[in-house]
Amino acid sequence: MKYDFSFQNATKIYFGKDSLNNLEAELNNYGKNILLAYGGGSIKRNGIYDKVIAILNKCNKNVIECSGILPNPALSKMLEGAKLVRENNVDLILAVGGGSVVDCAKGISVASHYEGDDVFQRYWVDCAPLGDHKLVPVASVLTMVGTGSEMNGGSVISDTVNKIKNGRVFPPIVYPKFSILNPEFTYTVPKYQMVSGVFDIMSHLMEQYFSGDDDNTSDYLIEGIYKNVIRAVKIAIEDPTNYEARSNIMWDATVALNQLVACSKTQDWEVHMIEHQLSAYTDCAHGMGLCAISMPYYRYIYKFGLHKFVRFAKEIWKVDATGKTDEQVALEGIDCMEKFAKECGMVTTLKELGATKEMLPDIANSCILGGGYKEVTHEEILEILKNCYE
Repeated sequence: MKYDFSFQNATKIYFGKDSLNNLEAELNNYGKNILLAYGGGSIKRNGIYDKVIAILNKCNKNVIECSGILPNPALSKMLEGAKLVRENNVDLILAVGGGSVVDCAKGISVASHYEGDDVFQRYWVDCAPLGDHKLVPVASVLTMVGTGSEMNGGSVISDTVNKIKNGRVFPPIVYPKFSILNPEFTYTVPKYQMVSGVFDIMSHLMEQYFSGDDDNTSDYLIEGIYKNVIRAVKIAIEDPTNYEARSNIMWDATVALNQLVACSKTQDWEVHMIEHQLSAYTDCAHGMGLCAISMPYYRYIYKFGLHKFVRFAKEIWKVDATGKTDEQVALEGIDCMEKFAKECGMVTTLKELGATKEMLPDIANSCILGGGYKEVTHEEILEILKNCYE
């Protein structure tokens, strides 16, 4: 392990078929007023809403609802939730849904008692340190997997007016206090959303993997999780109610971004930065945007981290290197990933996501620059976007 690091994760996880049974005991640790944050109507159709409400009522909680949180949570909805928190003296924000709902709940917590009208600029764009204003505890009941937001400080919010989508990893004080993970709650997620979430997991792992030239434990952990995701999603596509496959995917998503495999890693995150602006313009599913960008991006930068892309091809995709150059092996590994994505029904072109050629310069020019093995420019981002248009 080449670099010094600190690791802290205080989120309590309740995992399994009976995990919701722990909600009552946890709720007793908080005050009377609960903000229930959720998205559309799926949790009402599948019965999860009724189960959660029954427990809240049993605990004699006063429930204030903040519904309609979108897959790319909007700044306006976050501010609406923050207003509800202030007006109702909320003691706990309970997010019931996927990662976007949890992301928005964290944003609501940060914004609810912030004095100023620039909360998004200050904390999501400038990434300023948190002040000493009051934060409201957050907890989650997860119904869709991919983001890992249930066990980290990440919060991605979209300013739809100015077309800026930005993520921020807040310190542990913003992490959910507890998260309830029942794999059965993911059974009714449509295939499109499920495989989108799966590529989000894969991308989180690759953003951390494709960096550095050292030999460290984190890379071996990443490889194991990545291989398990590949195996589990194939089973889940064929049998959506296969508990073992669904539970593996759920835990893979959590561990992929709870900071454990980031330890002693320099990391990349350029694919995510590009996708954020892509979805700011198209409102596409996050994982599908990542999938469309990843292969062209990695084909553009692989030579700058050739050793790691060769390892990726051999360890993950079992590419036979006999008689091949390192460049051929690396590119074959990326080809294998693209083939897998297509077989799973993932999107591999920007055109499929609603992007137009006219959008591409604006998307490229609004991206935050960074990168791991290769720090790309706005001009290079535009070239990458053109390569993944169709």
